[in-house]
Amino acid sequence: MAKVELIMPKMGESVSEATIITWNKNIGDQVELDETIIEIATDKVDSEVPSTHEGKLVEMLFQVDDVVQVGEPFAIIEVEAEASEKKEEEIEELTNTNSNAKEYVQVEETSSSNKEQSKVIIKSSVDRFYSPLVKSMASKEGIDQNELENISGTGKDGRVTKSDMINYLNNRKLPQTKTEENTATSVSQPTEEKTQSESIKQQNHKVNIPNTGEIEIVEMDRMRKLISDHMTMSKSTSAHITSMVEVDMTNIVNWRNSVKEEFKSREGQNITFTPIIIEAMAKAVKDFPMINVSVDGTKIHIHKNVNIGMAAALPDGNLIVPVIKECQNKNLIGITKSVNDLAQRARASKLDPDDIQGGTITMTNVGTFGNVMGTPIINQPQVAIMAAGAIRKKPAVLETEYGDVIAIRHMMFLSLSYDHRVVDGALGGQFVRKVGDYLESFDINQTV
Repeated sequence: MAKVELIMPKMGESVSEATIITWNKNIGDQVELDETIIEIATDKVDSEVPSTHEGKLVEMLFQVDDVVQVGEPFAIIEVEAEASEKKEEEIEELTNTNSNAKEYVQVEETSSSNKEQSKVIIKSSVDRFYSPLVKSMASKEGIDQNELENISGTGKDGRVTKSDMINYLNNRKLPQTKTEENTATSVSQPTEEKTQSESIKQQNHKVNIPNTGEIEIVEMDRMRKLISDHMTMSKSTSAHITSMVEVDMTNIVNWRNSVKEEFKSREGQNITFTPIIIEAMAKAVKDFPMINVSVDGTKIHIHKNVNIGMAAALPDGNLIVPVIKECQNKNLIGITKSVNDLAQRARASKLDPDDIQGGTITMTNVGTFGNVMGTPIINQPQVAIMAAGAIRKKPAVLETEYGDVIAIRHMMFLSLSYDHRVVDGALGGQFVRKVGDYLESFDINQTV
């Protein structure tokens, strides 16, 4: 008999860790090849991890709610010696595949050892766990123990995760140094980031809620906690402002009604208004590329690809934002198929981690719920999010060659929330108006 380690696989290009949410096997249980052994959560996506070997589970290296780094062993199973030799090459290939995920930590550890004088030693003075990756990132960025303990954690028991560190570093405009002068300054003048961190932490403090009689108290689920933290962070990071326009969707409504049955019979799926709006957004981004950016301190990252996030409601009432990649290279049919595929997999909880990564601007359809308009919160680190309201019949003034007339038209409000730190009112207003113009000039003679 031989013992082999089961390795946490790479779940996506930008995913370096996962949280164990369920063990499907107990110690002593027999495990089949490719049988699910654990279920994990990465960001807002849950996934199953199959066993790479057949054998008996003899050791669990982590428990439920523990965070495991990609490429790190999470369990040990006992296999036949012959089977172990047979799988040796597969183990090596898996290790090589996942070695890139460890590269960040290894590089930082090497860098820290070469610069021992500037390394910050992280040793908690309170009962709080810090993973090796968090400690490595803190050392590299010059975050001392006092500052680290002030970072709000979203992990189990308030643990600081990699995402918490990235969010904190993105908002940490005044880096700490180790000189006595700067240390004294940081004590006498608390930084804006610490104040922001404290204000976010205060949201989780117990408050006095009046006794109104019979009440029911329920704990937020994991996703709701993630959404809460992300939305609070976004409002405290970006200077939100919203611009709105009203769009005549009559031609689009009539065109969709004329093609939807044929499209469904041919493609086996529906064509909705969402991909049409996304296509218009992608065209408008070409005209105003500075809306398709992200902010890192005082640096603006201008994205060449237009990756549009699509806010989707889940059966449990939570929201998730899968991303349609490279919309600038897709036609209406391509965008429609991507939208339908992501929406179906989101409802079935079958999204991959990469499906919700890499967005550069977001669209949410509040009209699905009968709302005429909305003022959405920016999905950091993006700088803009557009909301499409319900399409309603209403009287509108039309200009004709014979004079102005009042007619019944299908009208819709578009609202754009944007980050006023980098997007001025002129740019935000022009962009949302341009999206409206593309919708109103939609080619009703095109075929799909």
